[in-house]
Amino acid sequence: MKPKEHFHGSDLEEIERTYGIKKEDIIQFSANVNPLGVSFRLRETLTSHIDAITAYPDREYTALRQCIARYTGTDFRNIVVGNGSTELISLFIQITHPDKALIVGPTYSEYEREVAMGGGRSHYFSLTEASEFELDTASLTEELSHNVDLLVLCNPNNPTSSVIKHSQMREILDYCKRKSITVLVDETYVEFTEDMENVTAIPLTEYYNNIIILRGISKFFAAPGLRLGYAICGNRDLLREIDQRKNPWTINSLAAIAGEIMFTDTEYIQRTKELIHAERHRIYQQLEASPAFQPYQAHANFVLVKILKEDLSSSDVFDAAIRQNLMIRDCSTFPFLNDKYFRFCFMLPEQNDALMRALIKL
Repeated sequence: MKPKEHFHGSDLEEIERTYGIKKEDIIQFSANVNPLGVSFRLRETLTSHIDAITAYPDREYTALRQCIARYTGTDFRNIVVGNGSTELISLFIQITHPDKALIVGPTYSEYEREVAMGGGRSHYFSLTEASEFELDTASLTEELSHNVDLLVLCNPNNPTSSVIKHSQMREILDYCKRKSITVLVDETYVEFTEDMENVTAIPLTEYYNNIIILRGISKFFAAPGLRLGYAICGNRDLLREIDQRKNPWTINSLAAIAGEIMFTDTEYIQRTKELIHAERHRIYQQLEASPAFQPYQAHANFVLVKILKEDLSSSDVFDAAIRQNLMIRDCSTFPFLNDKYFRFCFMLPEQNDALMRALIKL
């Protein structure tokens, strides 16, 4: 019997019970986390800062914000930090109280949940298979004309791995500015892109006050347990309100110091980019050559794949992979996708090879 449950990347205990596989032995192709693990410099130096926990952190987190500013190329006064990007999404929704949000999907479900908790309604604008999940700006702006007050974009998008570049983002922001629509851009995966300078919207915060950008350290820096997120926005009144509303010291002393170390580890950052860029190209080519699968153009550290074989479903692919201790993401639970789609992130070359061998057998 094949288990029919849908598993999230964090459901390792449930997978352990269902399949009898030790969670420590599972290779996580579903979590989208940097396969190099935590920053090299952080691993070597964090313990030397252990005495930091004997004092409260700086309420303003000035050193951390200045470090993030240098890393992202913006003014530290345009940055607010929080206990993961989830806290910042929640605070932003509480302050802006959107009545009607338009979410470009399929995408991460947390946006809709936060809007609903704030008393608002969410509608989805669908990225389509016909356009290979690339955004149609004209169709989007037409949908935005229907009394929308918040637009939510994940860029690069999860799970499609598609991107919105500067020219498109400017068109969207110009339209939203005229319509008094705020734009929330989640850039969780932007550091993995090959041409990040043409994707990140951070430079646009100098010209538009209706955009807020969210980032964190969970994926690129492989540190989801530290719970460190940050928002960048040119609207300092909004940032000030977020900062005033959030609880003081939401980031502990070690997490704040860890952030300062990670953002300056240039060797780690460069090696990550080189690894992901090389593996993304190599694995995409292998998938493209397979008659059983159709990969969509990937810009982040993961790829969305369509199953072309009629008698094969995403749960079949998940089952075959997990029995070899390889965990992919069955995408049938995402809005606008079905049981013909799955997603996986790029890991170390030998791990990627093991997954490709498992897929080719199907």
